[in-house]
Amino acid sequence: MTAQDSATASQRIAVATPPGTTAGTGTLQATLGVTAFSLTFPATAWGLEGFGPWSLVAVRSVLAALIAGTCLLALRVSPPDRRHVAGLAVVGAGVVVGFPLLTTLALQTSTTAHAAVVVGLLPLTTALFSALRMGTRPSRTFWTAALAGAAAVVAFTVQQSGGALTTADLYLFAALLVCAAGYTEGGRLARVMPGWQVIGWALVLCLPLSVPAAALALSYEPVRLTAHSVAGLLWVAAGSQFLGLVVWYRGMAAIGIPKASQLQLAQPLLTLVWSVLLLGEHLTVAAPLTAAAVLVCIAVTQRARG
Repeated sequence: MTAQDSATASQRIAVATPPGTTAGTGTLQATLGVTAFSLTFPATAWGLEGFGPWSLVAVRSVLAALIAGTCLLALRVSPPDRRHVAGLAVVGAGVVVGFPLLTTLALQTSTTAHAAVVVGLLPLTTALFSALRMGTRPSRTFWTAALAGAAAVVAFTVQQSGGALTTADLYLFAALLVCAAGYTEGGRLARVMPGWQVIGWALVLCLPLSVPAAALALSYEPVRLTAHSVAGLLWVAAGSQFLGLVVWYRGMAAIGIPKASQLQLAQPLLTLVWSVLLLGEHLTVAAPLTAAAVLVCIAVTQRARG
C-alpha cells in the first residue's frame, strides 16, 4: 500500500472519518488495518487446509467482490469513468488476482514466516514502481537503502533455501512485482477517487473472471470444510481484501499519511508473531533479524522521500 493510495481519502471517501473523530480513534483504525493485513498469510495457510490454492483465491475474490459491491450499491456510488477502467484492470490484475494467487501458491511449500520476510520488501518495490510510473527522482540515500533492503531479503531467501531459490521464492518475488504495480496504479487512481472505491471497483470488475474461475476450481479441487479453512477463507476475503482497507483509509484520513505509514512498518514483524501463535511455526534467528533490517531500510527510504 502506497502513500498515494490515501492522498485524497480524507477529502472524498464516502465512508470518511466523521468530523468528530479524534486522533486516538484514527490511530486505532489505522492499527486495525495493519493488523488485518498482517493476518493475511496465516489465514491463507488455514484456508489451504481445506481448499486448493486456485479455489481459495477464486472464492476469496468472489466473496470480497460481493462485499464491495454491496457497499458500493448501498452508498449509491457512481460507476467509475471509462477512462479509469484500464487502471482499475491493472489494480485487479495485481492486487485482486496476481498477489493473492502467487502468495497462495508459495504458501503451499513456504512457511508464513519466510513469506512475511520476503514480502516485507513490498513498500520498497512499490516505491520503485511509483518512481518509474510517476516520474519522480528519489535521492541517492533512498536507492542505497532500497538496495540494502533487497540484498538482505535475497541473502535471507538463499540462506534459508540451501543456496538456491525455490519455486516458492520465485512465486513470492513475482508477487512483489505484480502487487507493487497494482498499488502504484491504485495510488494514481486514488488521486481522482477514494482509495476504498479503487479496490472496490477492481474487485467488482474481476467478477466476470473470478466467478467462472471459482466454479471451475471447485469442480477440480477437493474441498474439506473445517473451522480453520472456513475462518481462513472468510478472513482473507472480508478482512484482508476489503474491510482492512476501509479502516486503514479511515485511520489515515484522521492521523495523516506519515504517522499511518510508520504503523505499517510493523506489518512483517506482526506476521511473524501470528505465524508462531496461530500456526505453531518455529522461527529461525535470521527471520526476525532480516525483517528488522528491512524495517530499518524502509524507514530510511521514507525519510529520504520526505
